[in-house]
Amino acid sequence: MRLDGFGLLVEDMPKMIRFYRDVLGFEIKEDESTSNVYLVKDGTLFLLYGRKDFEAMTGRKYEYLKGPNGHFEMALYVDTFSEVDETFKRVISQGATPILEPTTEPWGQRTCYIADPEGNLIEIGSWDRPYDVKDEGH
Repeated sequence: MRLDGFGLLVEDMPKMIRFYRDVLGFEIKEDESTSNVYLVKDGTLFLLYGRKDFEAMTGRKYEYLKGPNGHFEMALYVDTFSEVDETFKRVISQGATPILEPTTEPWGQRTCYIADPEGNLIEIGSWDRPYDVKDEGH
């Protein structure tokens, strides 16, 4: 099997579309009243799926946490340490929830964490080199 993509089951589609499109820069073209958003971000399928629609499709109910939760994290990469700091400040000013201020970890990565409007964790990190060579030496 190959990783094809991942999805978020969302409660407030318009708010989540605005966050991922306007704050994080995902190329979402669907209208805010849509029930499913499919897009490819950097070669990976990314899906926003309305919770009610998914429950109707699968014929079952699910439990959802409110606020920041630790079910998973999505990692986003920027090329430089300064971009980690700048991006963190910008997305917080645009409504992201701060989770971890930018920090240089003992293993050499500069990272920070935010949460989207429904509490999903998002890491913004860098090895202080361009994406296409970030894993060299690791």
